[in-house]
Amino acid sequence: MKILIINKSLKNGGAAIAAKRLFDALKKHGSDVKMLVEGSADETEDIKCIAHNKAEKRKALFRFALERLYFLPHEKNKSVRYQFSPAKVGVDISKHPWVLEADIIHLHWINHGFLSLGGLQKLFELNKPIVWTMHDMWPFTGGCHYAGICDRFTQGCGHCPMLRFPGKHDLSTRIYQQKKNIWAKARIHAVGCSQWMANLAQKSGLLQGQQITSIPNPINTDIFKPLDKKECRTAFGLPTDKRLLLFGAANINDPRKGMKLLIQALELLNESHPELKDDLELVIFGKSNQEHLNSLPYKWHSIQFLSDTHQIARLYNCADAFVLPSLEDNLPNTVMESLACGVPVVAFNIGGVPQMIRHKETGYLSTANDCEDLAQGIYHILYMSNSVKMLSSAQQFVAENYSNQLIAQQYTDLYTSLVSQSNDKSS
Repeated sequence: MKILIINKSLKNGGAAIAAKRLFDALKKHGSDVKMLVEGSADETEDIKCIAHNKAEKRKALFRFALERLYFLPHEKNKSVRYQFSPAKVGVDISKHPWVLEADIIHLHWINHGFLSLGGLQKLFELNKPIVWTMHDMWPFTGGCHYAGICDRFTQGCGHCPMLRFPGKHDLSTRIYQQKKNIWAKARIHAVGCSQWMANLAQKSGLLQGQQITSIPNPINTDIFKPLDKKECRTAFGLPTDKRLLLFGAANINDPRKGMKLLIQALELLNESHPELKDDLELVIFGKSNQEHLNSLPYKWHSIQFLSDTHQIARLYNCADAFVLPSLEDNLPNTVMESLACGVPVVAFNIGGVPQMIRHKETGYLSTANDCEDLAQGIYHILYMSNSVKMLSSAQQFVAENYSNQLIAQQYTDLYTSLVSQSNDKSS
């Protein structure tokens, strides 16, 4: 059984990280798996990119620019520029040798000029079983990646809050209908990384009649594991005698990541517990706004972008707790990574996060958007909880739910079932 994983990137973004981790897990599990991405400098025998030379890289950049330019007249404002993907521009990979030889095509995140709706239609017309891991809501909306409080994706979109001219027949409606026509002729098995995402997908008219399940992302617990905290802090030049709260994301400036709410929560914590001023410090990683950092009421340390997974694991091990103030999230890699390192997580009770955190056992689930409760959660984890017990509980939870072997087996079972169904239909 030949499996082909398809994702826009090999490294950039949470979906890329999750897709590559699944590739590695399947490979270790003994599967015949390959990975096709738009661009990467890390090609191997089993990982290839479409943009493999300067000319193709320029074409990829051009596709990305055209995709954004198409949406520009429609966007409400620039804050939603990358939150909506019309998928009008892309590359046709339906005749790629790896696509043609595959028994299973496994899609992940394919936007920003990689695959267009027309390109997806050509893939679906190959009549191969399609597994689509939903890292956000785009596979079942009229274009947005996260719908927020909007539920129009359940009936056909329209009146989209991200568009400059929302209406009954706006861009989201037209894309939704185009998707519906294409999806109806496909054999899609949609997979939610979280049960929350799978539940949302089941409400959408786009995936009616398609199979939907939930399988989480895997993590390598040989890399992400508890390490000596003092040694890790020394390696990063961080204080060894302070409580360290870690926060980060690929792009902290994304409003969905909740940086403003975190600042408010820390201000409340500072007001209610002024004695922490000389004990608590923050460690921030990811693309950030200097103005936001300067607004933090505690001393902070900014860590440059890290790509080496061993270094990332060491950074988690520097922390006493990780905080995730996201307003909406699927199955965040950061939460999984932190827990695997035995570091408890404080987060809002939103999206797929409750599936990952056991309240007051492996972390603290704060009431959604409640900065006061988030502040209370930070204080509880750092100063009132049993850190040794939490470390053990967090590590055990990850091993039982997200280990490479476990997730690889779940996907292998799914692939086998789909190929068997396909063979039965063709015989």
